[in-house]
Amino acid sequence: MDKDLLKVKVCAAIDDSAAEIEALANSIADEPELGFKEVKTSAKVAEFMRNLGLDPQMGLAINGVKARAKGCKAGPTAAVIGELDAVGCPDSCKADPMTGAAHACGHNLQIASMLGAACGIMKSGVMEHLAGDAVFFAVPAEEYIEIAYRKKLREQGKLHFLSGKGQLIYEGAFDDIDMAMQMHSDKNMPEPTVSVGESSNGFLGKTVRYVGKTAHAADAPDEGINALNAAMIGLMGINALRETFREDDVVRVHPIITKGGDFVNSVPADVRMELYVRAKTMDAIEKTHLKVDAALKAGGDAVGAQTIVETLPGMMPLSCNARMNELFVENSKLAWPGIAIKDAGHFSASTDMGDVSHIIPVIHPFIGGTNGLLHTADFHAVDFKAAVLLPAKAFAMTLIDLLYDDAQEAKAILDNFEPILTKEEYIKKAESYFSN
Repeated sequence: MDKDLLKVKVCAAIDDSAAEIEALANSIADEPELGFKEVKTSAKVAEFMRNLGLDPQMGLAINGVKARAKGCKAGPTAAVIGELDAVGCPDSCKADPMTGAAHACGHNLQIASMLGAACGIMKSGVMEHLAGDAVFFAVPAEEYIEIAYRKKLREQGKLHFLSGKGQLIYEGAFDDIDMAMQMHSDKNMPEPTVSVGESSNGFLGKTVRYVGKTAHAADAPDEGINALNAAMIGLMGINALRETFREDDVVRVHPIITKGGDFVNSVPADVRMELYVRAKTMDAIEKTHLKVDAALKAGGDAVGAQTIVETLPGMMPLSCNARMNELFVENSKLAWPGIAIKDAGHFSASTDMGDVSHIIPVIHPFIGGTNGLLHTADFHAVDFKAAVLLPAKAFAMTLIDLLYDDAQEAKAILDNFEPILTKEEYIKKAESYFSN
């Protein structure tokens, strides 16, 4: 069957499924769950997949859900990915009152677009004309939060790495996937828009503990060692470093104090922090995080407190495949004639899709139809067709491009792809960032 006709069929199937796709997006938004806790969300995704005739595999990296649609003969495997987790945003009107979780990053829209693409592929029957397989993959824990909880899971042997895709790579869940696509909602972009991303920052995570000595805060402060003062000096040390950060490295260091002491009438003796050290390259991250460690330690040394810094692997910088980006843009124009196409260039935040991009070709475009800043209560979809159905159609049509004609397009991309790291090299490098 002609490729253009296959594309018409998948888009029609997505339009016919629009109501159920939107209902799922709203249902996920109504019951947001934080990373590695997405029990309800993964169950909803699995049920949706089963209703399409797919046979989802569950329990990957605790809550991941993966389903495969087979083509008419063997060939490469191309995946569409969506993320299960919400982010902490307690002031959102949709926030879970118990956890503060809310889909203020648009992952519910992302999951819906992935499943929309699955609707198009499965309901149209196009796989019988394609070589290779299409995988639809709902992955957990992209938001790198609740570090103490994730460390506990690691201590219990339930995790090796602390982000969803890193854990999935470790478990081998990407071993049978040759290339992958994922979208992310854009910020303050109500118009139908596709912004093509090229790269993003990566980061290392850190936990910090200052151990001082308690004493009566008013009667005998001279007998204590103020761990909160140590933390404040450490933070000032980081701020003093900022003029040394090269603009080309796009460095971002952002700490929070998670515990400032125990009682106001006692000298704080146990103060804790979390922070990320982000930059455009792992080389810049590695250089910067050592400077940050020195600044943090200086805070403890200044007041005589003990400084305990633990470094954790976070996410690696994203590197998108140029040819796959071109295909996605071409198909976005087919899905929505006249759509605005923008160059997103480098994204200063991070995504664990960066980890995947080190081993296989990936893309990570940003999609409009939304308003408000990401991770805030103001973020919301204003145009469901633009925010979800457009990328769903573009993904489905890109799958056709990749796997049509004996998967010549996918094979050409793979032939020209030089992985930054092998899976084994990735695991070794990520493990090297663990420190106590």
